[in-house]
Amino acid sequence: MPLRVGKPRTGAPGGRSVPAGGDTGRVDVTDLDADPLRQLSLWLDEARAAGQPMPEAMTIATASSDGVPSARLVVLRGLRGGLVFFTDCDSDKGAELAANPRAAAVLHWLEPAHRQVRVAGPTERVSEDEADEYWSTRAPAARLSAAASRQSRVLASRTALETLARDTARRHPGGAGLPRPPRWGGFRVLPSRVEFWQESPDGLHDRIRYRPQGSGWITERLSP
Repeated sequence: MPLRVGKPRTGAPGGRSVPAGGDTGRVDVTDLDADPLRQLSLWLDEARAAGQPMPEAMTIATASSDGVPSARLVVLRGLRGGLVFFTDCDSDKGAELAANPRAAAVLHWLEPAHRQVRVAGPTERVSEDEADEYWSTRAPAARLSAAASRQSRVLASRTALETLARDTARRHPGGAGLPRPPRWGGFRVLPSRVEFWQESPDGLHDRIRYRPQGSGWITERLSP
């Protein structure tokens, strides 16, 4: 099934307007910020403003020590030094990142245009302070669920999971004072390659790749 093409852009990165009508807008190196994380932040803001559902949804691909790949959707929680997400670090993805600390991420939107951003690079654990700061912002029910569930472990039944959740809730009514479990934390993908892609109706899609050079980044256009 073909993907639905997003609506034409009404604003381009950097604040320049893009004509409405048949022109969906083109992406040129001169349109983009010199820093790929700032540019990603701009495209995220445009997706939010255009009503894209859950624009922070992000596919994270990891691999085991013997190279077996796996991928799943997580939520991008920040761009401080890289792409940050939080999880149970004893989960399958946590074990894979411990054994093979590299990942690839993809964000995909249909609004305000059909776009995707690909990021690849090494990963690191976020600091304990950063994990605590984010934990404190989670809703009490989310903290209770995270504390009760040992992500990726085999369960005898749903009833067993619900029993674990009830037991946790009895010890911490309403989630009050529930500390962050040591196994729960975050990872940061440190970009070594970043690609911005935007669909063009004629099939000549725009692909702009950032790669590090010295203390900064260089950009280059790729063939679609």
